[in-house]
Amino acid sequence: MDYETVTPEKFGRSLRGLGLNLLVRDVRTHVAFLETVFEMQAHRVSSDFAILTYGDQVFQLHSDGTYHANPLLGLLPENPPRGAGLEIRLYQTDPDAAALRAEAAGATVLQAPTDKPHGLREAYILCADGYAWVPSCPISEPDKG
Repeated sequence: MDYETVTPEKFGRSLRGLGLNLLVRDVRTHVAFLETVFEMQAHRVSSDFAILTYGDQVFQLHSDGTYHANPLLGLLPENPPRGAGLEIRLYQTDPDAAALRAEAAGATVLQAPTDKPHGLREAYILCADGYAWVPSCPISEPDKG
C-alpha cells in the first residue's frame, strides 16, 4: 500500500488485527524521535496525524486536537507521563544502538540495555509523551560446540 497517497477511507478499511494509535502533544516531534531512535518510517506526516511503519507493522499518531470530540481526550493527564503502564515493545530493534541514539536525541533511557531472564536483551526508553518504548532482541545462545 502506498501510504503517501492512500485515501483515509481506504487506509481505514485496510486495517486488521491489533491497532495502535498514540495521542501525542506534537506529532512532528514524536515522528522525529521514532525515526531517529528506532529507524521507523513515517508517512503522511502533518501537525495532526502520521502513519508509522516498523517492519511490516503499521500504527498511527494523532495530535490531541484531533480527538476534540472523542471521550478519551478528557482522560489524558495534563502532566507527563501519559503512557504510564504501557510498554511498546519493538522485538527486532537492537537495544544498545537504540539507547545510544536515544541519549544523543535527548530522550530518557529509563533502563540501560540489560539481558533479561526471559531471553531478551532490552532497554526502556521514554519519549517526551511518557510512553515506554522497549527495543529488544534475543540474547545469543552460548556456543555448545
